[in-house]
Amino acid sequence: MAEIGFYGGVGTVTGSKYLLSVNGKKILVECGLFQGEKHLREKNWEAPPFEPSEIDAVILTHAHIDHSGYLPRLVKLGYKGKVFTSRATADLLKILLPDSARLQEEEADYRNRHGLTSHSPALPLYSEEDARQALKLLMGVPNNGQAVEICDGVRASFRIAGHILGASLVLVEIEEKNSLKFLFSGDLGHYDQPILRDPSPPVECDYLMVESTYGDRLHGEVSPKEQMARIVNEAHQKGSPVLIPAFAVGRTQEILYLLRELEDEGRIPTLPIIVDSPMALQAIQVYNRWTEEHDEEYASLLAKKIHPLKTHRMRFTSTRQESKDLNNMEGARIIISSSGMLTGGRVLHHAMRILPNENAILVFVGYQAAGTRGRLILDGAREVKIMKQMVPVRCRIEVIEGFSAHADWKGVLRWLEGLQKAPKMVFTTHGEPEASSAMAERIQDRFGWKVVVPQYGQKLPL
Repeated sequence: MAEIGFYGGVGTVTGSKYLLSVNGKKILVECGLFQGEKHLREKNWEAPPFEPSEIDAVILTHAHIDHSGYLPRLVKLGYKGKVFTSRATADLLKILLPDSARLQEEEADYRNRHGLTSHSPALPLYSEEDARQALKLLMGVPNNGQAVEICDGVRASFRIAGHILGASLVLVEIEEKNSLKFLFSGDLGHYDQPILRDPSPPVECDYLMVESTYGDRLHGEVSPKEQMARIVNEAHQKGSPVLIPAFAVGRTQEILYLLRELEDEGRIPTLPIIVDSPMALQAIQVYNRWTEEHDEEYASLLAKKIHPLKTHRMRFTSTRQESKDLNNMEGARIIISSSGMLTGGRVLHHAMRILPNENAILVFVGYQAAGTRGRLILDGAREVKIMKQMVPVRCRIEVIEGFSAHADWKGVLRWLEGLQKAPKMVFTTHGEPEASSAMAERIQDRFGWKVVVPQYGQKLPL
């Protein structure tokens, strides 16, 4: 009997893992790390609810850590098969997975050196060596709908999802005694956004899994470009430092593209813009390499020898010392650093200085998951804990919703309209409970399809 099991990315926007079992084959779609609330993060340390060595293949829709970051742990626990993903995603994973391991090793080392651990010693979830072993399993495939064999009797095809570079819709086709077609949306991007092409239309399928991050909300109607121009000009007038927590892959590139446009149009002053993320610099190089995913405007700029992601006074930091030296800067400046939800990384060191500063501006440019520092600040917390220190929040908080790389509920419905034939069943995942339920209701009301909101650990027959 065929079935789908839900072991992450349900009731939350992190930890995506879906186990498709059919005809004796087990295919894990997504292998994400849980982030946010403590009870979610602790799941990363638990034994997985499936035997890693029994999985026949892994498929990743894109490179973000909530979809890929558990892979080194899976390999450490015994997985030895192939990992199929788009070629651009494979390139990004060569940056992201070792960095994820390095951050965990550094965090464990920091806690051990400063006595900030309740475990003795604090250990990383996995090491850089585990990440390197995981990278050896990657099989990069075209993101153009060409089907590839995943294992005996199972094929998969990848199509552009428009979320970040390399992000894919994945159609899994099983052609043996229980034949079926299962389409995974991964994370869907916006329509009419810069840099990347729009999401590819959905293809005919028996079962469909669709994300629901913004299933109960719409993005703001105010243009992110207008919001960013206002914030930068006000920072210039008041000499305010601006901190933008942003994921190194995807969001940082969008921000730089927008700031470069505003500078070229003379709508903002050319402030110092510092990208405190070596990984973001590497990601920019990958972005420029995979030209087939660029939209027309981005491709046109590259053809004119204009760097679409380079502002006039931009610089990158490489070393820890260069990052620390930013604390000596004065006057208006913009620091872009990861992670985007203030869960870890260099941004925390900047946040400890920016948050108490009444003249500073903290700008959120993406979704803040429940339990993250970003969400706590967004919900009005007057202080937050960073490295076991309580840090007061006195700075000004700004939110630019239009930057989200996720389609809102109208965008998802627009995408679903491309289906010519109703699936047997639709699953709404990758959303907090209210969002997934709202998205399910909207799909049922609009199309009349059968929609299920799955729960963690649930197995459903196909």
